[in-house]
Amino acid sequence: MVPAESASIPHFDAIVLHMKSYDSPVDGKSSFQIEMSEIRSLLSATTSRSLVLIDEICRGTETAKGTCIAGSIVETLDAVGCLGIVSTHLHGIFELPLQTRNTVYKSMSAEYIDGQTMPTWKLVDGICKQSLAFETAQREGVPDTVVKRAEELYHSVYVNDMPLKVIAPLDLKDDLNVNGGNEVASRTIGMASQKDILKGKVQRVVSAICKKKFMELNKLGDTSEVTDLKFISIGVREQPPPSTIGVSSVYVMLRPDKRLYVGETDDLQGRIQAHRAKDGMQSAIFISFLVQGKSIACQLETLLINQLPKQGFHLANIADGKHRNFGTNDTILKAATV
Repeated sequence: MVPAESASIPHFDAIVLHMKSYDSPVDGKSSFQIEMSEIRSLLSATTSRSLVLIDEICRGTETAKGTCIAGSIVETLDAVGCLGIVSTHLHGIFELPLQTRNTVYKSMSAEYIDGQTMPTWKLVDGICKQSLAFETAQREGVPDTVVKRAEELYHSVYVNDMPLKVIAPLDLKDDLNVNGGNEVASRTIGMASQKDILKGKVQRVVSAICKKKFMELNKLGDTSEVTDLKFISIGVREQPPPSTIGVSSVYVMLRPDKRLYVGETDDLQGRIQAHRAKDGMQSAIFISFLVQGKSIACQLETLLINQLPKQGFHLANIADGKHRNFGTNDTILKAATV
């Protein structure tokens, strides 16, 4: 039973379902061979009037090639025009230049209940590139030492990958020299887009400002004693990861008009959805970082609102910084550039 007052239910000529495949020793076939055999049958039988359901596509082979096969299958189904759902944890598929017209992206939402992040089993618009893997492993009794070590490995390899690959390292004076103009842009590597360049600039300046503030709050002697901020990058069609649910965070929205919006929240997903619901903001991207408590988040929010314009950035909500006096003193930046 579906809880609805009314519904428009199409007539399907076939309902095609593909679930996880298993090895077949009798036939001498691996799980991926079995899956490809089933996919062949699925593609040959699907029409524009079919309902296609594929769970965890192409997981039985090497990740890069499996991702590309999955992308090609999605393109094929899109061209056929069928209705369907294809689920995957192959997040690389979202980076492929897929030629689709009818495909939309959804992700599973989550909520914070009794100290745990739990799935809601509801789909929301956008892509989420993180899972509840660590939370699930812990909940199912995997030893804490194993889960914690997995988290350490994850953060050491995957968390801050974008900015480090796009922008060459700068010293602290460069971090705070946005008005210097082309110094940052001239040191980009690869084929970084203008949006990537701006995001790299914002991230480094935000990091320098906040590390200086953390140094003062913790009475440390130098910013080198402050742990690096772990930024979370949220692209155009993406949703924030489950790790942000129920936790205070500070975020910067990079608007399509190249102005910035600085905010703090305990509900990053809801705040991002609210921003994107406004006209012209659908292509906005975000960077954020988690902090310990709303008080610190509020201080850093106002600090950034007051200091970022002094570094050449244009803010959409600069008036929001006037309700507190945090960050109005230029000595924060003067000390950071010594």
